[in-house]
Amino acid sequence: MRPVTDTFLASVRGSHRMIARARLVAPGQTGTEPTGLAIPGVSDEGLLPINGGDVTTDMTADVQSTLALTTLYPWPADPFAAGTPYGQEIYVERGIEYGLGTREYVGLGYFRIDSVKQANAPSGTIEIAASDRMAQVRDARNVSPQVFGAGSSVGACIDVVVQQALPGAVTDYGDWDAYGELFATDHVMGDDRLPFLQDLLAAYGKYGFFDYRGVYAVRPVPDLTKVAPVWTIDAGRNGVLVEMQRTISRDAVYNVVVARGEPVGELPPVQGLAYDADPSSPTYALGPFGAIPTYYSSSFMTTVEQCTAAALAQLSKATGLPYSVSLGSVPNPALEGWDVVTVYNGVDRSETHVLDRITYGLTPDSSMGMDTRKQTLAVAA
Repeated sequence: MRPVTDTFLASVRGSHRMIARARLVAPGQTGTEPTGLAIPGVSDEGLLPINGGDVTTDMTADVQSTLALTTLYPWPADPFAAGTPYGQEIYVERGIEYGLGTREYVGLGYFRIDSVKQANAPSGTIEIAASDRMAQVRDARNVSPQVFGAGSSVGACIDVVVQQALPGAVTDYGDWDAYGELFATDHVMGDDRLPFLQDLLAAYGKYGFFDYRGVYAVRPVPDLTKVAPVWTIDAGRNGVLVEMQRTISRDAVYNVVVARGEPVGELPPVQGLAYDADPSSPTYALGPFGAIPTYYSSSFMTTVEQCTAAALAQLSKATGLPYSVSLGSVPNPALEGWDVVTVYNGVDRSETHVLDRITYGLTPDSSMGMDTRKQTLAVAA
């Protein structure tokens, strides 16, 4: 969950005034107070009117967050004017205005403008489609292969891969000593840097994303069977549940992960395994659901221990399937993907769910859409 005050969380459950900001900014800034680009005739601070739109975060997507914004400003007369898709970004926030006019905003991230469309020219509203900074990492493909030699620092490698696409990008490794991890063999980055980066992080049980500060954050894939809920989604007095749909399906469900290390050079291949070992789980690997394996291989993994850790991380991403729920809720923009929440509709017993997809509306009449999966597994190797 993004950092907010207790007052903010309490206010979400009661009557409150919702506010939102979309600020046009030059690329490459970080933090929650970027300097805006002046929009002639609209705002010297770069503030775009918000006629409609939303931010969607999808934990299964390569580019985790996207923005759809309906706004109004002078149609760009040249490539360097305000609001063109030539490198400019939009910083988006949603928040609450308290009784005395005090405001508390929650950053939803920086978004690169991908396209602008005006359906009713010359004076109609403008529709902007934008993506978080991972889109630039995806699009900035290599012009020639690049070698990272044995003994190179993993953290230094990640910095190079990201900063070649986004010069000056800030990385945050949390508690992981990425610079102390060294490659055991040579590795070659080919044409596509994003798959290389994702493969590297998965081999260490990590994932990377651009957070609300515009920082490239690398974090361990959480064992969601051991994470305490951070929020309750309930109906009734002071509740936030608006609507709820439920689905049970075994499509694309796996309960066994086989991770194989295929090092380059003289090192031997290695393998690790993780599976749903909880007899009370509906997808228990030795139960009636059956063992449904998926396979993952990487040249970055060189030990059995590393393979096992990577397999556990991959399995954690599927924890709780096949029971999924779609929710409409009073928006709490502090919630993030893979947050664990308690869901209770006032009729059935409470359940613990993991947030896989969130849509944050940017207008007062919008609810917050969430796709979740029920947390039931106790993942074990």
